[in-house]
Amino acid sequence: MEGIKKGTTIQSLEIGMSIVDLIAKQGKPLKFSDIQDLTKITKSNLYKYLNTLTQLEILYRDKDSGAYVLGSKLIEYGMIAADQENAVERIAPYLQEINEKSLNTVLYSVWTQNGPMIVREFKTNQGQGYNIGAQIGTFLPLLSATGKVFATFMDDHIIREWKEKELKQASPEKAKHLDEEYKSIREKEISFAREPLVSSVSSVSFPVFDYKKDVLGAVTIVGFSELIPHHEEEELSKYLINISKEISRTFGYK
Repeated sequence: MEGIKKGTTIQSLEIGMSIVDLIAKQGKPLKFSDIQDLTKITKSNLYKYLNTLTQLEILYRDKDSGAYVLGSKLIEYGMIAADQENAVERIAPYLQEINEKSLNTVLYSVWTQNGPMIVREFKTNQGQGYNIGAQIGTFLPLLSATGKVFATFMDDHIIREWKEKELKQASPEKAKHLDEEYKSIREKEISFAREPLVSSVSSVSFPVFDYKKDVLGAVTIVGFSELIPHHEEEELSKYLINISKEISRTFGYK
């Protein structure tokens, strides 16, 4: 590969990425003073770099401790670029099966600092089913079936800020029954959302657990409302509950 000529790079970008690299390699949250000690960058310049990187979501600053960790954008880019990620690839055959069974779009989402994000999708072959557009990298709201799964099973301290932000944007009518829904989702391990974003489009979702019952992600079917189940007694719901347990067992969940 041809080398990059000296003097043709942007030094400030190199410094910014060196800060990101430092935080990544330390493997723990770093406070401003830690980063300043390790980089020897002047305080005034370091403030500018950290503020910029945080604003771009390359870094995330915990509002309580003030410590910096890698941000959601890096998670997004990494998941999108690394489509071969083990967890996603392990469940891909199941996602394909669900797609063929339901004849609707199937999504797999993971948690990021900005909420659940789509990292994989399966659509039916043209003419054989119903596809609803869903873009990889899209964040899903609290009131979606996916959002409710994460709101139910994720640790509250991780999702508290996201939930508060989402609830401010939701109508009181749609938000008032959420606590009851969370109880039902926790018990039955399946979530429903009737037309949360777009008229006539609904979704159903279930969690994927690891051996500690931590949520690895959520599998979601999205389609026209008349084709998506709205309660756990429907045939497709029963199928999803069964296959959800099968998927989680591949990660050691019992």
